[in-house]
Amino acid sequence: MPEKITFEKSITRLEELVKKLEQGDAPLDESLKLFEEGTVLIKKLTKMLDEAEQKVVLLTKNKDNEPVETDFVPEAGEV
Repeated sequence: MPEKITFEKSITRLEELVKKLEQGDAPLDESLKLFEEGTVLIKKLTKMLDEAEQKVVLLTKNKDNEPVETDFVPEAGEV
């Protein structure tokens, strides 16, 4: 069974792709492959974020089953 790709691993891979593309020394065909892989990762990451947001909304509904918007208050020591 293939390993599930996590959000964190996907972000790390996307950062690697961006660095390689920014260097500008890869041949055109390799650059296109890297770009294509990056666009696929971006779509997957966007889907993961959308699903996480939907889950948060479900978990923060009020007694009338309506989403509740609250202000984010970081914990002590967080920026």
